[in-house]
Parts: sequence; structure tokens; C-alpha cells
Amino acid sequence: MSIDTPRANTLPLALTMGDPAGIGGELSLAAWQHHGGKQGPAFVVLDDPERLASLARHLGMAVPIHVVDGPEEAAVVFPHALPVLPVRLLQPVQPGQPNPAHAPAVLKSIEQAVRLAEAGRVGAVVTNPISKATLYQAGFRFPGHTEYLGALTGTSAPPVMMLACPSLRVVPVTIHVSLLQALAALTTAEIVRQGRVLHHALRQNFGVTHPRIAVAGLNPHAGEGGAMGDEESRIIQPAVDILRAEGMTVTGPLPPDTMFTARARNSYDAALCMYHDQGLIPLKTLDMDGGVNVTLGLPILRTSPDHGTAFDIAGKGEAHPGSLLAALSMAADMAARTPAQDGDIR
Repeated sequence: MSIDTPRANTLPLALTMGDPAGIGGELSLAAWQHHGGKQGPAFVVLDDPERLASLARHLGMAVPIHVVDGPEEAAVVFPHALPVLPVRLLQPVQPGQPNPAHAPAVLKSIEQAVRLAEAGRVGAVVTNPISKATLYQAGFRFPGHTEYLGALTGTSAPPVMMLACPSLRVVPVTIHVSLLQALAALTTAEIVRQGRVLHHALRQNFGVTHPRIAVAGLNPHAGEGGAMGDEESRIIQPAVDILRAEGMTVTGPLPPDTMFTARARNSYDAALCMYHDQGLIPLKTLDMDGGVNVTLGLPILRTSPDHGTAFDIAGKGEAHPGSLLAALSMAADMAARTPAQDGDIR
């Protein structure tokens, strides 16, 4: 996957709270501790400073907490302490025990991070994992994190989910639905829309000058010329033809069982997959700890660790910060490559 050299960018990143009963807090602490406050991108956490300080003491982590009034202080504070922009919790937190009473703070953390990004005060938003089930209990009306971000930013078309690691980028056209529903939802128009968003993001956010997109088939052997299904000729090939006609370098539909080998991956910069597991199984097999969730099609930059709240290990010091570190690094790289005025593509 070829990329251009990023330009300098000194804006800090905004890191959200996530569900306070999950592992987000300890990952935030561990990320600062991993860098020793001196390496990696500077970030400011939108969280409850007293909660983080208590958690650090509980886990025996030597992470000094410094309350800031805005992200502009982060660069100065970061080498010496973890900068925290306060978002107060209304009730105490019990690790591993999600509480709907925490929902207002969780959502406020996300909204404030988005507003800082929209105002150009942070380079990107990095979100710690939330619990949708807990938020639903508090009246949350969005299907998930990504849809909420789309609503906050006034994005008209649904955002596009990319999962990325150093050796692979994938975009599943259909996401969190059953396989039967995914088949029903797969359309030529949606493949084209997401292909356009992906192409734009590779150029504008990832520094890929001439993006190469591989499109997966749906059926075994990409349909075997119609012997194993006609979705390739009826739905996928027309989308590939449209994207090619618009000047994009697109290959496919390709047999899904061979397009993720090391040799095949060298021939493209991102893969457009037809359903969730088709793209996520190879990515997580290649790099479970380094996978990053990237939201494309927003007017701001957003990344997230590619895992959940992990309530079962919260507060035990067992959480691995690898995916959050990768999300912070990718967000900083994207911010450094992205033009200051960058409209989203529909």
C-alpha cells in the first residue's frame, strides 16, 4: 500500500471517555504511559479526571492527571501529565458493571470531541468503546457510535466503516446485519457510493495518490461464471464498471478465498467487501491487536480501537492498549495528510 509523506501537524487529538465501566479509561492511561508522555501524538482525554486518577491508583499506574481548559494546552502538558478536559460523571463507576446513569457523560464526551474537531481545535477524534445496550437503556436512539457521529456532524449519507492495519484496509458494504439481511441490502448503487467514499478517503486522508481498489465477489469463486450465483454479474460487476468509468482503478469482482493472500494484497490499496465477516476475518487474522476502525464520509476524522468495552476484564489491568495506540497513530497520520478544508464526498 503506497502512501505519500505526511505534512507537519501539531494539533492534538481528542480521545473520548467510552463506557466508564469498560476498559477505555485504563487504555487511555496506558496509551499515555506507553509513550512516556513524550513519544507519539499528543492527545487530550474528555473524561472525569477524578475517575481516571482513582483508576490509575487502583491499577498502580504512575500517570499524573492534569485538568485543562481546552485542547490547546495539551501539547504543553502532554510530556509531563495526561491532559484531561473534564466531563463529570454523576455516579461512581464500578468496573465491569455498566450503568445507564453514565450515558449523559458518555454522549457529552463524544459530542464535545466532535465540536472541537469541527472547530479545528483538534486534528481528529479517537473514540474509546461504548456499550450500545447501556445507552439504549438511557434512551439512546441511534443504531450505534458511527450513526451518532453522522447525526452530530449533519452528514446526510450513512458514513462508511473501514477497518485498517498496516497490511490491509477493508470496507464492508453491509455491516451489522444478519447474512440474510446483508444479501437483501446489497445493491449496485450502494457499492458505487461506498467505492466513491473509499477512493476519496484514500487520496485525501491516507496519502494514496492513485488508489487501487479491489472488489470482492459474493459467492465462492466469485460465482464461477454464474454456476454458483449471479450476484457478481447482476449487482457487483455493474458497480465496478461505473467506478472504472469515473476514472478509478478498480479490479473485480475477485474470488474472496484468494484475494487476501500476501501476493494479492500487494496489488491493491483497499478491498471493498460485500459483508462484515468477509473483510474482518482476514484483517483480524493478520493483525488482531493493531486493527483500527476508521469512519469515512464524515467532515471530521475519526478512528477507534477495533474492539469492544471488555467488561469482563475491566479494572483488572489486563487490557492491551495495542489497538488504541494504533488508532491514535492512524488518526495523527490522517490529520497530517488531510487538507485543512476537506469536504466530505457523497
